[in-house]
Amino acid sequence: MEHYDAIVIGAGISGLYQLYRLRELGLSTRVFEAGGGVGGTWYWNRYPGARFDSESYSYGYSFSRELLGEWEWSEHFAPQPETLAYVNHVADKFDLRRDIRFDTRITHAHWDEKATQWEVGAEDGHRARARFLITAVGPLSIPQMPDLEGMEDFAGRAFHTADWPRDPSFSLDGRRVGIIGTGATGVQAIQEMAKTAGTLTVFQRRPNWCAPLHNRPITPEEQKRIKETYDDTFRRCRASHGGFIHDADRRRAMRVSPEVREAFYEKLYSEPGFGIWMGNFRDTFIDEAANRTLSDFIARKIRERVRDPATAEKLIPRDHGFGTRRVPLETHYYEVYNQDNVRLIDLMETPMERITPRGVRTGTEEHPLDILVYATGFDAVTGGFERIDIRGEEGRTLRKKWADGPETYLGIQVEGFPNMFTLVGPHNAASFCNIPRCIEQNVEWVSDLIRHMRDRGLTRVAATREAECNWTAHVHEGAERMLYAKTDSWFMGINRNRADKAKRTFLLYAAGAPAYREKCDEVAANGYSGFALR
Repeated sequence: MEHYDAIVIGAGISGLYQLYRLRELGLSTRVFEAGGGVGGTWYWNRYPGARFDSESYSYGYSFSRELLGEWEWSEHFAPQPETLAYVNHVADKFDLRRDIRFDTRITHAHWDEKATQWEVGAEDGHRARARFLITAVGPLSIPQMPDLEGMEDFAGRAFHTADWPRDPSFSLDGRRVGIIGTGATGVQAIQEMAKTAGTLTVFQRRPNWCAPLHNRPITPEEQKRIKETYDDTFRRCRASHGGFIHDADRRRAMRVSPEVREAFYEKLYSEPGFGIWMGNFRDTFIDEAANRTLSDFIARKIRERVRDPATAEKLIPRDHGFGTRRVPLETHYYEVYNQDNVRLIDLMETPMERITPRGVRTGTEEHPLDILVYATGFDAVTGGFERIDIRGEEGRTLRKKWADGPETYLGIQVEGFPNMFTLVGPHNAASFCNIPRCIEQNVEWVSDLIRHMRDRGLTRVAATREAECNWTAHVHEGAERMLYAKTDSWFMGINRNRADKAKRTFLLYAAGAPAYREKCDEVAANGYSGFALR
């Protein structure tokens, strides 16, 4: 059996950076990755249209000046192939692959109290031990298929967007294509598939509020300016609520005139990125009247862009306000429904009965298909943990501990699971953030704690039950005033594909990245209060 100082599960953005920092500490480290290469989300999700909705230059790593200087993003919002090329460049530049074991899916991780070690095992029988276990499994890494009658009967080709065929000869050209789901992934895929499919039938479970991405190539002049202003870019991200270059306007929508409000919404709607969501009036997140003004504005935009009034109405959400769920950014998404080869099926109006060998049956109509795409999302935030049999002190399982919702301390540790750190886990600012910006904070904080232990000859760190209870209560209290706490979504732990995930439990951290960082820094400054170290 192999022995290391630290084991990291996952070679995505967080796992690679954690490996880099552990090497700096002189710790022997092994990363186990289920895929055949680095990249995590960007390795697996290769569906047409997959791309950033964070500005490219705000997404990349900030820790290396040399890396910042040599890499050039081609677009303001990079497509998946370019992002994967970037992550591979990072892995090559820092020679990270030599400490990664690919094609290794971890099935269990068990704590050995006597040895003060974690033992992990993989599907292929490989086993390893280490003092520290660091999970970098990602918040949206486990594809979630729906439970529909007849799925196994379909005679055509069917797959989840995260399992898009890698055969270069695979094509949608002229084919009868169906897609189930219109979340962020579905929106990106639909607007691209509609360009080549013979027919595209969109099975919409519930509409989502979408806003324009406004992507375009980065000019040479912009490239120069981006490199010269990286310090300012990362400073802005560090100060903003979600780690983006956008931050909420300090004014309140209900305290300005309707004319000022409308002009501001128009300005944000015409600008690239998440400004319409993250850079809006601050009360649109907490005040229903304020949010209604924004939702009504977006609804008017949908009606302007979709020619058929009946179709436009089907695309307007009725069960939640703008921004209370994850907002998909789009490029001519609504115009897709003006095309003759695209048909929208509203499953709230005409429920799906079953998948048939020929396609999908709704009501009395059968929709014949050659290809069926499931854009049905992910088992968000906790799904990556549930796939692994994680057992802590006295054999307690993480699945059982989190059966009624996750409990954590700082979103980084779980009481009863010593020496295990959960990067981008539940109750962590990184799970509701421009992810690399918050990943760097997570990784650096965990690395500093491990350094603190190494320098003092300590071998065990465990969150106390009191600290865990207080932090979990703090997380839920912070969410109570937010409108998304009243909306059914993966933010609230709702998974419509799983009957056992119908209970509302907040999975994120609502107070924002700056507040989260301040809390973590305070804990460290107080000698890692809330942790028992020995």
